[in-house]
Amino acid sequence: MASPNLLPPQRRQNQVFSALLLIFLIASSVYYMTAPERSEDEKLTTAKEVPLSEITQKYSQGKLSEILVRGSNVYAKMLSGSYVQSYKELGDSIGTLGWNDPKNPTPVRVDNIELKNFFKDHLGDLVFFILMIGLGMWVFRSLARSQSSAMSFGKSRARVADAKDIKTTFKDVAGCDEAKNELEEIVDFLKSPKKYTAIGAKIPRGALLVGAPGTGKTLLARAVAGEAGVPFFSISGSEFVEMFVGVGASRVRDLFLKAKRNAPCIIFIDEIDAVGRQRGGAGFGGGHDEREQTLNQILTEMDGFDKETKVIVMAATNRPDVLDVALLRPGRFDRRVFIDKPDLVARKLILEVHARNKKMGKGIDLEVIAKQTVGLAGADLENIMNEAAIFAAKHGMKTIAQGDIVEAVEKVALGSEKRSRKINEKEKSITAYHEVGHAIVGHLCEESDPLHKISIISRGFALGVTWFLPKEDQYTTTKQKFLDEICGLLGGRAAEEIVFHEITTGASNDIERASAIARSMAMRYGMDQEELGIVSYGERQGGAALGVDLGMTRNYSEDAAKKIDAFVQRTIAAQYVRAKGFIEANRSKMETIVAKLLEIETMSLEEFLEIFEGKKVEKKTKKIV
Repeated sequence: MASPNLLPPQRRQNQVFSALLLIFLIASSVYYMTAPERSEDEKLTTAKEVPLSEITQKYSQGKLSEILVRGSNVYAKMLSGSYVQSYKELGDSIGTLGWNDPKNPTPVRVDNIELKNFFKDHLGDLVFFILMIGLGMWVFRSLARSQSSAMSFGKSRARVADAKDIKTTFKDVAGCDEAKNELEEIVDFLKSPKKYTAIGAKIPRGALLVGAPGTGKTLLARAVAGEAGVPFFSISGSEFVEMFVGVGASRVRDLFLKAKRNAPCIIFIDEIDAVGRQRGGAGFGGGHDEREQTLNQILTEMDGFDKETKVIVMAATNRPDVLDVALLRPGRFDRRVFIDKPDLVARKLILEVHARNKKMGKGIDLEVIAKQTVGLAGADLENIMNEAAIFAAKHGMKTIAQGDIVEAVEKVALGSEKRSRKINEKEKSITAYHEVGHAIVGHLCEESDPLHKISIISRGFALGVTWFLPKEDQYTTTKQKFLDEICGLLGGRAAEEIVFHEITTGASNDIERASAIARSMAMRYGMDQEELGIVSYGERQGGAALGVDLGMTRNYSEDAAKKIDAFVQRTIAAQYVRAKGFIEANRSKMETIVAKLLEIETMSLEEFLEIFEGKKVEKKTKKIV
């Protein structure tokens, strides 16, 4: 339960009021139910009635222990403890009756029954009145809260970071030098605007950061704010959209109003495609649509800046093709900063940045790790370093070792090891031959990526893994490399058929990937010039995020489709025959490698070459288990 001091002030006031009202009601009820006269009322109702003179006589004789007067009723308590009663005139006082003798020790008690009867008679009315007051106060407070909530419904929900609270700078961003160079101009403008305005230069009103997820778009925006030393307004595009029309536009107005009051500053809108989609397209309902009104307001605010307003708008998206053209025109988001996935040098720098706050052991070679992480984004590299720290701590180590980082790379790229998954000896043997088949064929194909590791330990959904890593980053691919890649993918299926003379489902994913490569060769890259020509077949569907392909729409004839299918079948069949030739020519070596793999379960490149080529193992990396 939360401490009362941590609750909102309004809620604390309501709790205090409710507690006081409850205490009052309980006290009133207890008093009413347990009044002192209740216990003696039972005795008074059974008192014997006697003349008033008899009570006066016994009083003068000292034979009474107490006299009680209640209105016109008189009760006398005998020395034996019993009661007698009589009546007096309402106008008779104690002195008139002679009961005020100071020498007589008998006490005379007068009970103000009228006041008590008044309280008892009106207790219900009093409680009802208090309850009505409490109910009225609760209703008024609820109305005040709802009115306050309604008034703030259209207010901006942007998170504001003060300049002194932003610690991120360009030193914390690595691997995107070109993007930093473009953004340094914005930083310089925020620091020294007169240098640009003096010669008539205008800084771009908005900068759109475009890149795949995890490439560091938000990190770059915070670094710009940290370098410039200005407030940073951060909000997601989806936070503008509500079910009520006009709320998003109201929040946009409020956001830009706050930004102008805090100028110079930076507004950062993450995932702007949530409200910045092309108007009139799918998902928009015309001019009354909430998202369209929000977009119109953003366009108006960006174009309506005063010349002296030092507010920079930055936005991030991984879907630039769906943005409205008016959003990208000069005067709005007229500067686009493209952030690509890091290359080898950039990956090493990013790993060094994320290794700063970690206890690294001696002999750490981050360049080796960078070579093993081709195609990964900055967020993936950060996750790898964090996983390495977790591995080291789990094994009771004080520092991170090279093996921890290698294990983290394998976990991020391939999935966690599933040693608890039990498979029978036959399936294990089939898996071993399958993976060794991949390794041998891939190793013998000249254009294939170099072999890195073979494992028959289950990872993710796969029973085994053969891992090939490129020597360097490549941006173009030759036809022969595609063919060698298809051949390597079919090596596992070829080994299974040659050794066991049967076909299993283990090569399903390999066949899918080989078919996709062959189909792309025919449809996208024009690599079947004889039959299909240098033509691109199929229209790619737009609206996808960077790095995601939603498929293609057919825009070719049945005859072209038959030729594409024929090319795919012909290519895969030829590479399968080639893969079987590699396996049959190295059958004895394969048997030796499989026997060793079944023994150690995981085999490095050095161990593979020692058997396959007879090379001496120079270095072994100890695997942390």
